[in-house]
Amino acid sequence: MRRLNRTRLLFGEAATKKIQDTTVMVVGCGAVGSFAAEALARTGVGHIILVDFDCIEESNINRQLYALDSTVGRPKVGVALSRIHDINPGIRVDALNMFFDSSFDLDIMPDYIIDAIDTVESKVALYHWASSRNIPFISSMGAAGKTDPTMVRISRISQTCVCPLASRVRRMIRGSGLPDFPVAFSSQQVVSATGHAKNLGSVITVTGTFGLVLANWVIMSVVNDNSF
Repeated sequence: MRRLNRTRLLFGEAATKKIQDTTVMVVGCGAVGSFAAEALARTGVGHIILVDFDCIEESNINRQLYALDSTVGRPKVGVALSRIHDINPGIRVDALNMFFDSSFDLDIMPDYIIDAIDTVESKVALYHWASSRNIPFISSMGAAGKTDPTMVRISRISQTCVCPLASRVRRMIRGSGLPDFPVAFSSQQVVSATGHAKNLGSVITVTGTFGLVLANWVIMSVVNDNSF
């Protein structure tokens, strides 16, 4: 498959085959998750599971890959499925138009999970779901109110700083027995001049970086046979 030639040149044939044999679930297909799913598809991940209950709104256009004038009002997972198949028709895509909570279940277990959910309670439910099934996962912390993509990095949740979302997550999982899992977070102080704490402004250069960093963690975990 010529579309993966540059991937093979970088990683080699064996690693590229491993990527193609991998199943990744992306939960949340908005500003962060859309870029994560895009990177997975373009790198050659063979099976992508998408979970999101929301539809595209006009206000999403400034930062979400799937948000176009022509897609407003459509379910995010449906648009994502079409786009991924346009990138590579051979990718298996399961598009689940649903809200992730503690009642979620799935017949096919992914090899890795990317959490790009906005709601803290759903994020924590996903951590417990993944951990109880021994599925490696990485979680996005807050990208809103940030302007510097060079300050986005991966760390363990216990080692995060500055990020208000990470602080809330740490409080909610304290004493839960969850592993000290990896997260993408920004060490930049929130700089958004307007907006309530739950509705801060955001820019695609930062949200997109979050998504690409999350996808890269999964890709390199597959290539290097490591995770947690």
